[in-house]
Amino acid sequence: MSDFEKQAVRVAQFREMHRKGAGFVMPNPWDAGSARILAQAGFGALATTSAGCAVGAGFRDGVAAVSRAMILENAAAIVSAVDVPVSADLEDGFGASPEVCAETVRLAAGVGLAGGSIEDVTGGPDGGIYDLTQAVERVSAAAEAARDAGFVLTARCENYLNGRPDLADTISRLQAYGEAGAEVLYAPALPDMEAIQTLCSEVEQPVNVVMGLRGPFYSVAQLQDAGVARISVGGSMARAAYGALQRAAQEILVSGTFGYAEEAMPGAELMAAMRGDALDKRD
Repeated sequence: MSDFEKQAVRVAQFREMHRKGAGFVMPNPWDAGSARILAQAGFGALATTSAGCAVGAGFRDGVAAVSRAMILENAAAIVSAVDVPVSADLEDGFGASPEVCAETVRLAAGVGLAGGSIEDVTGGPDGGIYDLTQAVERVSAAAEAARDAGFVLTARCENYLNGRPDLADTISRLQAYGEAGAEVLYAPALPDMEAIQTLCSEVEQPVNVVMGLRGPFYSVAQLQDAGVARISVGGSMARAAYGALQRAAQEILVSGTFGYAEEAMPGAELMAAMRGDALDKRD
């Protein structure tokens, strides 16, 4: 099977997973190794995390420090490491214009991604949300490119992450993005279960909800009952890994002990999860 055929199969699998109330969990690896661990654990789809990508490269997330090229390179490494569909956090599309958003989708499909998300935040350190007309134009252009490329587009409304806790506006924006062609809708940081249920009932498209970003945290079963189609975890797994690293460092520095290693993944198990192909050459 060619790479093109494999991608088409993954896209079809990914699209089929999105059913209202399915509540499938799509965790967010930050590199190829973490992707292999999660895929082998049994998750049917994965998504990249811009926060994990940024921190892995030593940058802060959310200050436009990570380029489109870096995001796509990270995504390509994750795609090549696993056999399950991978969606990408494509941030704000890496440009204000609809044309740039469309080009970002085409490039994302070109590295083998099954889908990806575009935000309506204006980007940069000051945040801000695009006015509705421009936001819809951006989604419409990205959706057209997604249809041509065979790509599942997710449209994100960033109100609650940018000091605009307005559920009615969030819903109306997501409804407009759905009408513009987005297949999946996503509003990070909704405040409670009532808001999640309301959103799921007011839009036609499948809804993604993120857990692990900030509380309250709900179970998979609770989110399924609310009508959620997809559950992601953002950068929380990367933060969990860095938290373990921080605790290990503090144990050594403060106590002079190495007990952290007792909870570490056994080396043989970790190596067994990684690829075993021989490199063509070693320098």
